Amino acid sequence: MITDEMLRQLRKVITSSARVLTDKADLVSYSYDASFGSYIPDLVLQPISAEEVSGVVKAANHWKVPIYPRGRGTSLSGGPLPVHGGIVLDCSQWNQKLIIDSDDTVAIVSPGVITAEIDHAASKHGLMYPPDPSSAHVSTIGGNLAENAGGPRGLKYGVTKDYVLGLEVVTPEGEIIKTGGRTIKNVTGYDLTKLIVGSEGTLGVITEATLKLIPRPQAAQTMMVIFDDIVDAGKAISSVLTSGLLPSKMEIMDQSSIVAVEAYEPIGLPLDVDAIILIEMDGHPIAIGDECEQVKKVCLAVGAKEVIIAADDESASRLWKARKLVSPAIVRKKPTKISEDATIPRSKIPEMFKRLKEIKEKYDIDLVVFGHAGDGNLHPNIITDKRDREEMRRVEKAVEEIFATAIQLGGTLSGEHGIGTMKTPFMEMELGEAGLDMMKRIKLVWDPNNIMNPGKIFPESKDQRLVLIND
Repeated sequence: MITDEMLRQLRKVITSSARVLTDKADLVSYSYDASFGSYIPDLVLQPISAEEVSGVVKAANHWKVPIYPRGRGTSLSGGPLPVHGGIVLDCSQWNQKLIIDSDDTVAIVSPGVITAEIDHAASKHGLMYPPDPSSAHVSTIGGNLAENAGGPRGLKYGVTKDYVLGLEVVTPEGEIIKTGGRTIKNVTGYDLTKLIVGSEGTLGVITEATLKLIPRPQAAQTMMVIFDDIVDAGKAISSVLTSGLLPSKMEIMDQSSIVAVEAYEPIGLPLDVDAIILIEMDGHPIAIGDECEQVKKVCLAVGAKEVIIAADDESASRLWKARKLVSPAIVRKKPTKISEDATIPRSKIPEMFKRLKEIKEKYDIDLVVFGHAGDGNLHPNIITDKRDREEMRRVEKAVEEIFATAIQLGGTLSGEHGIGTMKTPFMEMELGEAGLDMMKRIKLVWDPNNIMNPGKIFPESKDQRLVLIND
């Protein structure tokens, strides 16, 4: 609850009335993200400096009011949802700093900078910022840092945490600290940078980041590999990755994904197949031509129906556009999309495909599979209608079984979406009681009043379960 006295103090911290939002319409617009649930905050603030964030956090600590950091609200796990009311800290307007230092090969950025803009700015210097989540053109770097976002290039280049050299952070008690720095090597003390990246806003508010950039590849080549059986596609992924070759991208689309995309915006994908894999090789132009031929031989040897190498950049762009169109295409059938990102070891990809087929049939659900197959980060998406309560109950059971299957196969609940509110009931299943308790103890030391994004990552009751419908 925001008292009049607290609001007066906050207006002294953020002096622009345009960045203090109290109208009901504004509050409702911050009550949801791209996942499930709607929670209306008591107040929305739009800071544009670390000092403003510090002042807000100190006030929130004094009154013990929860704070929910937020970027553009593209989270698929409920990361920024204000589940206990309080203050939403909207950092999306904080985009004033985007500096490319080509000598040190780093980018220094404000948290509200759009992620794709960093790579675009780096490209002018022959450099690249590799992390490329599907939402890169709309999501903020602050949100990507909080969730440790991935993307198709994660196979070869890694995820967001692999490119964070240093951070400026406001702690849950309002102190401004710096972690890491501008150097590639830094082993001074505990690695707080890596602890904060991926902590989903529960350990502080990121107010600035120093990111590592790398040389941009000279060329890239794309191919489409076609399969009559998605399990064979899984075998091909493992075979390619153990053949001495390392693609920059390796994305899979099942038949449902393909059909949906072709109905949405025809690209020319084959419809009479069970799956396709899109593969990109990058590097020296001469080398990647030979590597593509090697990949083709490996795939054909394990059951691929056909391998088509894109003739030019335009053809390659069309294929990657098809992959980007999957999410908007599949929701045309039914309005509700549940996007998961259970991740398994590469060797278990064929088995995971087999299990997903069984889950689809067992619960009679519309299950679509696509994602970053090369690193085992699959996206089983369930297309449903949340107004159909009976179907939603089957969906809840199917999602629980998908998580359990991933962990059973040696995998994890999330490869890039984060835990948020959606996966908290399953944390102990993966970490064990002692492992989860250790994380809770770290949270308690950093945030003794539990004001920083409460209700995320950790289950709030022993018997908490996944709930997609309210009875």
